[in-house]
Amino acid sequence: MAGACPQVQARRGAVVTAAELDILAFGAHPDDVEIGMAGTIAKQIEAGSRVGICDLTQAEMSSNGTVELRQQEAAAASAVLGLSARSTLALPDRGLDGSPQQLAAVTAEIRKHRPRIVFAPYWKDRHPDHVACSALIEQAVFNAKLRRYLPSLAPVTVEQLIFYYINDVESVGLMVDVSEQYEQKRQALRCYRSQFDSAAAGEDRVATPLTGAYVDNVEARDRLLGAQRGWTFAEGFAVKRPHPIHLF
Repeated sequence: MAGACPQVQARRGAVVTAAELDILAFGAHPDDVEIGMAGTIAKQIEAGSRVGICDLTQAEMSSNGTVELRQQEAAAASAVLGLSARSTLALPDRGLDGSPQQLAAVTAEIRKHRPRIVFAPYWKDRHPDHVACSALIEQAVFNAKLRRYLPSLAPVTVEQLIFYYINDVESVGLMVDVSEQYEQKRQALRCYRSQFDSAAAGEDRVATPLTGAYVDNVEARDRLLGAQRGWTFAEGFAVKRPHPIHLF
């Protein structure tokens, strides 16, 4: 992929930490959130919002890359976007089962950052981990407001849960114009070279659905979404509860 991405060395876990956030986006793996909504994150940060990402797993089952490399790539993408926080819960990759322990870990992360808005993957996707992540986040958002659940942590009521798309797109109910932020999204995705670049001769990597044209397909998707409103690029979202807007 053309272009450069800053090389950021980071310890495993959080890149930077912050207390309260305006927005907290969850993904099953490093790069999920960037695929779905990096432009929206960049736009919200430009507007002054504090935004964080929480990766549920370390993507240890990925065909390419290592856990350490994926963490370095996530740190670099975080720097591109200007995140206030990024964390990894280190839940088992291909093992998101919604157990009480996993639910408690996600709920605690929400209570730690007390976001107004939480983002999760769309509830239908061809990757089972994305589907499992979506369900887990939805339950955690509900549990986060229950004062007798994990009583050692203060409850928090999330204003809205919004779902972003990773692979397949349907039933788009919200769109964000990310035309001015799209180069920033490209730069963030370029950070994940282990996942999206084609393998060079002699490299210990294999061809997967992500290598080659995947990022081009993401860009084509975002361009088609934007065309519906006369924008160059847009990112689409879905909600289960009506989302309030202020017209004036």
